[in-house]
Amino acid sequence: MTTNEREANELSPDLVNWIGETANGTVISTDRRPGGGRREAWVVEVRDADGTVRPLFLRYDRLDPEEKGDDFTLHREAAFFRALSGTAVPVPEVVGVHPTEQAILSELVPGQAWFSRLRNEDERVSVASDFMRILAEMHRVDPHRLGLPDQDPDADLRVLVHREIDTWEKIYRDAGTRDPLIDLGLDWVRRNVPDVGGPVVIVQGDTGPGNFLYEHGRVTAVLDLELGHLGDPHDDLAWVSVRAVQEPFTDLMERFGEYARASGTDLDVERIRYYRVLAELRIVILGHRNRVEPDLLGEVGNGLVYGLLHRRLLLEALADVVGEEVPEVDPVPATPSERDWLYDAALEQIRQIIVPRSEDPFVIQRSKGLARILKYLREASSVAGAVEQRNLDDLESVLAHRPSSVAAGTAELVGRCLAGTVPVGTAVHVLLRQVAGETQALRPAMGVLADRRFDPLPRAVETGATDDR
Repeated sequence: MTTNEREANELSPDLVNWIGETANGTVISTDRRPGGGRREAWVVEVRDADGTVRPLFLRYDRLDPEEKGDDFTLHREAAFFRALSGTAVPVPEVVGVHPTEQAILSELVPGQAWFSRLRNEDERVSVASDFMRILAEMHRVDPHRLGLPDQDPDADLRVLVHREIDTWEKIYRDAGTRDPLIDLGLDWVRRNVPDVGGPVVIVQGDTGPGNFLYEHGRVTAVLDLELGHLGDPHDDLAWVSVRAVQEPFTDLMERFGEYARASGTDLDVERIRYYRVLAELRIVILGHRNRVEPDLLGEVGNGLVYGLLHRRLLLEALADVVGEEVPEVDPVPATPSERDWLYDAALEQIRQIIVPRSEDPFVIQRSKGLARILKYLREASSVAGAVEQRNLDDLESVLAHRPSSVAAGTAELVGRCLAGTVPVGTAVHVLLRQVAGETQALRPAMGVLADRRFDPLPRAVETGATDDR
C-alpha cells in the first residue's frame, strides 16, 4: 500500500496495538510531528499498568522497502542505534523494532533539534563543540559492533567507498530516467576516490545540525542514522559542512579543529572536499527519485526548495574540486501575468487565514509548503521563457549548434564531458548558469537559502592531482 492510499495523519490499529504490546502498556495518544525527513515522526504516550504515562518516539515509514527503491530501511537503521547503544555516543534507547513494518519505537529524549533556533552564541558554540566531540567518539566505536552483512569492517577503505558509490548508482539507475548532473557527479567521484586504505569507522551519514538533539548547551542524542555505513571519517565531516549550509554551525574550521583534537587525528581537507561532492550527489540522487515517483502527500514545497539548493551545492562542490569559478549570473527580466493576482490571493489566504487559525504544527508546516509551491509557480511563469533562451544560448556557445531543447543540449554537453572532449569545468560552468535561472524562479520560496554557500575550506599546501574529467 502506498502513501497515497493511506491516511498520512493516522496510525493503523495494528501498529497502535504493537506499540502498546511492545511498551507493555496502553496507547493513550499519538501525535504526528513535523519533520522526520523521508520518515514520519510521531510522539506516542503509553500508560503503564501502574498508571504512569510514558512518552515514546515512533519513527515510521509507510512504504514497503521494495516499493521505496533503496536498502535504507528502518530495520537497518536500528542496527546502527544498537551498535552505538552503551557507548560514549548518546542515542535513543530502542524499545522495539516492528517485525514486518518499517517502524522503530524508542525512548523520547529531551531536547530540541533546530540548531538555528539557538540565539545565544556561547550556547551555540557549546552545543556545536559537544557534537564534534561526540562525532569523534562515534568514529572510535568498534565497527565490528554493527554486524550488518553488507558492511565489512575489515575491507580496504577504497573498496568500501566504491561499494558506497555502487549503492547510490543503483538507486539512481533503478529510477529509470537519466539526469545529466548525476551522470557527471558519478563519473567524477568514481575517478577520484581518495587513495587511502583506512581507517574504517561507523559513519553516521547526513550528520550535523538538525540531526541531533540538544539541551542546556549539550547534545542529548544523535538522531537519524538512515544513511549510516562503514567508511571514512572525513565523509561525516563533509556532511557537517553540507548541513551547515542549511543551519549555520558556528565557525566550521574551529569545529573541525576540535574534532581533530578529540579524535587525535590530522584532517585531510582535500578528502573533505571529495566527500562533500559525494554527500551532495547522494542528496541529489534521492531528490531525482522523488521527482520520478512524487509523493503527492509529501513535503512537496520543501522538496522544491531543498532539491534546487542541493543541485546548486553539488555543482559548487564540483567547481571547487576542479578549480572552476562560480559565475555571477544576472537575473533575466520578468514578464508579469494577468493571473498573478490569483497566486497573491492564495498566498494571502494561507498567510492570514489558514496558518493563524491552525493549531496543528503539522498542518501549519504543510500550509507553508503549499505557499512555497505557489510562490514558485508565480515567479516561474514570469521568467521561464527568458531563462530558457539564455540556457539555449549557453549550450550553443559550447556545442557549436543550437540544441532542440535545453534538456537535449544538456544531455549532449555532459555526454561529451564524459567522453573527454569537454572539460568538467566547462560543463559545470554551463550547469551553474542553468541553476541560477532556476534559483531566480524559486527565490521567493527559498528565502535566505537562495544565497547560502558552503563555509570556505582552506587549501592544502600540496593537494595532489585530481582527474578533471
